[in-house]
Amino acid sequence: MSLAFALALAGGALFIAWIVSDPVLAARRRSRLHRRSLTDAERRTLADWLPVCQHMPHELRDRLERLTAVFIGERQFVGCGGLEVTPEMKLAIAAQACLLVLGRNTHVYDELRAVLVYPSQFIVPEQWHDEHGVVTDEKRVLAGETWDQGRIILSWEDVGARGDDGEAFNVVIHEFAHYLDHESGGAPWIHDAAARRRWDDLLERELAVVRDAERRGEPTFLDPYAGEDRAEFFAVASEAYFEEPQRFARSMPSLYAALRDVYRLDPAAW
Repeated sequence: MSLAFALALAGGALFIAWIVSDPVLAARRRSRLHRRSLTDAERRTLADWLPVCQHMPHELRDRLERLTAVFIGERQFVGCGGLEVTPEMKLAIAAQACLLVLGRNTHVYDELRAVLVYPSQFIVPEQWHDEHGVVTDEKRVLAGETWDQGRIILSWEDVGARGDDGEAFNVVIHEFAHYLDHESGGAPWIHDAAARRRWDDLLERELAVVRDAERRGEPTFLDPYAGEDRAEFFAVASEAYFEEPQRFARSMPSLYAALRDVYRLDPAAW
């Protein structure tokens, strides 16, 4: 056996060992994080940022704490615009993100690599083309954006402005709902073809109701931004589902029931 061949063989063996061991190491790390309990100080922070957790069944609250620990341990938080991301900020964002996956025994945003946090709303340059091919440059001021499956951007000022009583606003839930929507091709956790059609039909009907009411100048339970398109409708509805669940269940019972099936949670009952 030549030295070159031996080195190549050794290198190949190391590469194979890395492929095999890396998922194992990741699984062990996640298992270790999942066993971690929050400290008393972290629990107080969690209660401040997510008061609803105090009304959850004990097993859900325990699962939320463990999912939050996994999220913080596996995701990178990047401060932008001079912002330093503190442990409290990580906990606040992670707990609200994990609320959306609390009822599912699946993953915790496996493809997500980083959460970028700006001090306040940020500017995103954009180009759009009209039907004549004319290109227009514009800038949008955003409170949050889901760039792709790997990155989510948030304005910390808007994270702190989450909905008060009677106001269903939560930029973390909004952006992470977009993530789940993108990940699933528009039907989070719905795999049966007939069920996907029923889900799509329901969202289209409810979206049309919101748009019709807006055209007539009538108030709607959901923020009018829900009428922007199908993706925004799901994200805005998800905000309201967790921020104002009892009003949601009374105002839009069919949509509430559909979201209850999707998230496998019933926050109105808490």
